[in-house]
Amino acid sequence: MRLLAFALIGALSASPVFGATAYPLTVQNCGMAVTFENAPTRVVTIKSTATELLLSLGLGDRIVGVGFQDGPLPPEFAAAGANLTVLSDKLPSQEVVLGAEPDLIYGGWESNFAADGAGERTTLAGLGVESYVAPAACRSVKPPKLSFDAIFSEFDEMGAIFDAEDAATGLVASQKASLAALTPDARGLTAVWYSSGTKAPYVGAGDNAPAMMMEALGLKNIFADVDDGWISASWEAVVDANPDVIVLVDAAWNSAAQKKKLLAENPITSQLDAVINQRYLVIPFPASEAGVRNVPATIDMAAQLTALQFPTP
Repeated sequence: MRLLAFALIGALSASPVFGATAYPLTVQNCGMAVTFENAPTRVVTIKSTATELLLSLGLGDRIVGVGFQDGPLPPEFAAAGANLTVLSDKLPSQEVVLGAEPDLIYGGWESNFAADGAGERTTLAGLGVESYVAPAACRSVKPPKLSFDAIFSEFDEMGAIFDAEDAATGLVASQKASLAALTPDARGLTAVWYSSGTKAPYVGAGDNAPAMMMEALGLKNIFADVDDGWISASWEAVVDANPDVIVLVDAAWNSAAQKKKLLAENPITSQLDAVINQRYLVIPFPASEAGVRNVPATIDMAAQLTALQFPTP
């Protein structure tokens, strides 16, 4: 992920300086109005996407605890995140979260905010703790089909909330420049995004990060017509589509290597052209959800795609 490191360096060295945020600041987030009287100084982040965005904005010193991280930090964040306090390897309870005395809880999934999780948002607000959900993960209010511009808007909104507009603007500019330099594949290749699952594949559908990244790569998602982010599909549907490429999400609980083994050993999927010819693109799980790693991961997969071998027409 060397490209992300370059993007962050660019954000810090070439950012224009903007005026300070005027508080109180109210933002609309997943159907709730959230008001910040001041820039948050004690933040609990839940999910890697939340943690990594704050680190990318130089706000690691505001993080007082993390929970439910999806994998190790990439090298460019290793130093900034070396001393983060881990509240729980899974979803921390409200008691544990409140023990960190946060003034903001930033969650990567709306489901993080439940009575048996970090706490319901209205309850937390009554205790003086604000909450923010990554907009692409809203479920109470269905977000529109995800775009890179929508992700960049989250960067900008975080910059405004934390009075860090210059860092956010620089980060957005750097990632936009990287994305603009990407040339989509023009061969009309089809693809399936295999996120998890064994008996039935859990795949990327038509309106969240997998769809967005595959479109940027020039790949035709075989489940693009499904109005959802991810769905449980069937191996029969995948075999019928016989995609040219299979995107494998590399997660600690279901690695890319395990997925390759399953695909090769399954009597049905072993006959797929992509399996026979090892036409795989691999993406780390934390980069597969909407966040700061999407652009670098897309650039990386574009390089992987270029290296794949296809029959000569």
